[in-house]
Amino acid sequence: MNKAGALIISHGSPQPEWVQAVEEAAGEVRMKEHMPVAVSFLGNVEHASIQHGIDALESEGVTDILAVMLFVSEGSTHIDEIQYALGFKDAPDKETDLEPFAISARMHVGRPMGDDSDVARMVWDKIEPASVDPEREVILLVGHGSIHDGFRQRWEAGAEALVKRVGETSGLVCDYALLNPDNVRSKAQEWIEKGRRVLIAPLFLSTGYFLQTVIPRKLEGLTYGYTGEALLPHPLLPVWIERQVEDLLSQARAEQESKKG
Repeated sequence: MNKAGALIISHGSPQPEWVQAVEEAAGEVRMKEHMPVAVSFLGNVEHASIQHGIDALESEGVTDILAVMLFVSEGSTHIDEIQYALGFKDAPDKETDLEPFAISARMHVGRPMGDDSDVARMVWDKIEPASVDPEREVILLVGHGSIHDGFRQRWEAGAEALVKRVGETSGLVCDYALLNPDNVRSKAQEWIEKGRRVLIAPLFLSTGYFLQTVIPRKLEGLTYGYTGEALLPHPLLPVWIERQVEDLLSQARAEQESKKG
């Protein structure tokens, strides 16, 4: 391997604070001292597209790009289209307008945050201030979900796995609900009827419309604990990014060695 560089890929938003949260997390990644790192977004951020990031790394002589997928779930349709556009898969599972990127370097693509133990700790750290009586509370993870068959199942599988992790981390009973399909209110009501105080833990990287408007609107009239905090900012996110890069670097080296053999 000649030279590796990290490409951090996130969704992007017209809200500057959303972009800032991602850029600040990337800025704390220690490997920037000895490896080029580019932060890129799927959309809504001028001069910071995924193609911009690829071009920036290649201009620094990077021959192996380690793509860190800064998304919450494998069920995101954006994961599918980005993997396709990066050449990681021959065809997307769902039709997309995203064209294949121009890439000269070898591309190594990671997985989204999923049920990582650091993600579970982030979830608990964000909702713990709302907890007042742990023995009779339940944490309800709330994710975006998907209306598309196949993607919805990936969201559900990932959320179920993360529920176990958060339960182990917090010591509380845990469950999940998704905005798509819309079962957030019904899940919260079920737990309230069982005598549990519900703590709403949103699975979103940054605050905004969903956390400030959509989720509270779904739960209007119900009593629940909610800090309204997204996963970012959090000191463990740069740690997660570093581990992703290290894993991808190891995979890239192993691939190169196997080709030599």
